[in-house]
Amino acid sequence: MLRSIGCEVTDLGLLTDNFDVLQTALASAAKSHDVIMTSGGVSVGKADLLKPVVDSLGEITAWKLAIKPGKPLMRGKIGDCLVIGLPGNPVSVLVSGLLYVLPLLRHAMGADHSKLAPTRIPVRAGFDFKRGTGRREWLRARLVQNDDGEFEAIAFSSTSSGMLSSMVWAEGLIELPENCGQVSKGDQVLYLPLQGLQ
Repeated sequence: MLRSIGCEVTDLGLLTDNFDVLQTALASAAKSHDVIMTSGGVSVGKADLLKPVVDSLGEITAWKLAIKPGKPLMRGKIGDCLVIGLPGNPVSVLVSGLLYVLPLLRHAMGADHSKLAPTRIPVRAGFDFKRGTGRREWLRARLVQNDDGEFEAIAFSSTSSGMLSSMVWAEGLIELPENCGQVSKGDQVLYLPLQGLQ
C-alpha cells in the first residue's frame, strides 16, 4: 500500500517487547526516516510499550479512536519524524492503513485535500447485523446482484479483526456510523470500494 502511493519503504524488522530495545530502535530510525510505522504494541497491555516509548522520545498527538477495527491507533512525533502506531491484528492494520494512514501520507506529500476522502456509495444491505459498540465500524463486504437484478452489499460472516482471509474475500467496506444500532436487510448503507481507497 505504501509503495503504491510513492513511499520508499525500509523494513526495520521485528522488535522485542522491551522498552530499551524499542527506544533505541525508534530513536535511531527517526534520524533517517520521515515516517516510522509500527504494528502492535499500542494498546494498554503490559507488553504494549510503544506509547510510553514515543512519549519518552517525543510526543503523542492522537491515541485510541472510537473505531472498529483499529481502536488503538496512535500518531506521534519524534523530532521531525511522524510516528504511526497501528494495531497488531491484520484486518485492523489494513483498514486503518486504508482509511487513515494513506490519506495522512498523501496529504503530507502535497495531495489536494478535497481528493482524500474515500468514495462512499449508497447501496442496500443484503444482510442483518446487530451491534452495540458506539464506535464507527467498517464491515468487510462485497456487492452482489439480488433476484431483482439490483446490487446489494453483503458482509463477511465474521467481524474478527484477526481473520486476514476476510480482506482477501472483501471487495469493499461497509461504513456504519456511531449511532447505528443495527442493520436490517434492505436498509441503505454506505459502501466503500477497496479500489477507491488505495
